[in-house]
Amino acid sequence: MNFSEGIDRMQSSKVSLEKQFNYRPLRGHCVYFIGIGGVGMSAVARILINEGCIVAGSDVRTSSLTSTLEEMGAKINTKQDGSLMPAETDMVVVSASISEDNPDLKTARKLGIKVVKYSQILGSLMKEKRGIAISGTHGKTTTSAMISTILKTAGLDPTFVIGGEVPDIGGNAHLGKGNLFVAEACEYDRSFLNLTPQVGVITNIEEDHLDYYENIEKIINAFGDFASSISKNGLLVINNRDDNTAIAVKRAHCKVETYSLDISSDWCGEVISGGSGINRFKVFHKGKFFDNFLLKIPGAHNVLNALAATAVCTFIGVDRDSIRTALASFTGANRRFQIIGVKNDITVIDDYAHHPTEIRVTLKAARELYPAKRIWCVFQPHQYSRTRHLLKGFTKSFQNADKVILADIYAARDNDYEKTAMHSVKLYEEIRNTGVDVQYIPQLCDIVHVLSSRVKRDDVVVTMGAGDVWKVSYDLVSIL
Repeated sequence: MNFSEGIDRMQSSKVSLEKQFNYRPLRGHCVYFIGIGGVGMSAVARILINEGCIVAGSDVRTSSLTSTLEEMGAKINTKQDGSLMPAETDMVVVSASISEDNPDLKTARKLGIKVVKYSQILGSLMKEKRGIAISGTHGKTTTSAMISTILKTAGLDPTFVIGGEVPDIGGNAHLGKGNLFVAEACEYDRSFLNLTPQVGVITNIEEDHLDYYENIEKIINAFGDFASSISKNGLLVINNRDDNTAIAVKRAHCKVETYSLDISSDWCGEVISGGSGINRFKVFHKGKFFDNFLLKIPGAHNVLNALAATAVCTFIGVDRDSIRTALASFTGANRRFQIIGVKNDITVIDDYAHHPTEIRVTLKAARELYPAKRIWCVFQPHQYSRTRHLLKGFTKSFQNADKVILADIYAARDNDYEKTAMHSVKLYEEIRNTGVDVQYIPQLCDIVHVLSSRVKRDDVVVTMGAGDVWKVSYDLVSIL
């Protein structure tokens, strides 16, 4: 069943897209995305293009994602000043980062065009299939990518929307012919509560997005709402070693399965070897041997992601041979410990880590993979508010790096108060006080020049952050 047929079917149902949005995005209609360059927004835009919708949009930054959309026929502008919205626009989709004073959004409001959130349209798409939603503070993208890879390997042709590019399966989105819909479920703005999954995953729950939630109790409560949204005949898969998740899962009405490296979990992983960059591990299900697995991506955290993916796909009905084969060929998502290049025996890696826990586990994986090499970490903090709220956590995250270079904070959704209340210099001072060899270099272009003159043979450079710090890794490789 294609999307247009699905919408026709939903006309007669109690919960229809028309009732939710007063709009039916049928073939030929125009949908305008404000913030179309976002990973999730671009993914939904790709799906609608493939369904025959006319897609246009705006974003202040161009990227490979916007270039791909333009190649598919989307009309994209970087002005975002309200002047280039097509006259035939039927619906406007906004990302969670778009504020009410955005000129494009103000134009849409003035013209009376229906405006919906990205998460709402994602939820409406999921209703037409068997939804699988992957949530959690960390590991969502990799776990979503693993599940999508397994389902594709098994021949189930899922639709998926992932918060990162996954080259092995065609990018960050795909409109499949099968009845499964895999979506990375973001908790910011309680967006994941717009989804109606039959299967859910909670990888972990930590303090994040405190500019919205204020405290961990409110975050746990939102995840509790997510847990309660899983259909009663479905499955919720959770990390058994996360105390906050244990609180949230009490709200679930469905079957729950746990995973960890502890034999007390329903799904247990026993790591055999992992220092060479290849994780070999045994999997046990309810105490019984399930199979031997291999992952080509480093870190014990990725073994946990694989356990969650295995639990989900087994519930769906995928055989263990397909799971094992898919995981063995899985090379990861872009910006997740992605090796950008090796030049003159200098290895350059890029990673999306922007939370203290993510930084710590990524550098731990780098140290395990390169135990005798000098590791440089180039970190670009993401959001003034996140840096302020999690300052103490950030200061303790760089112990596995030999040298740290700190860039200026990348602003996203930050108000004027946040921009004056925090500065990278403050983070630099806190990190230096822990004994870490850290240097503050505000501009990315200057960081590239410093690195190019100081890195030596056998060094490893890891760029980290959710902003545009990835440019450093590519520029450095081109210079070396």
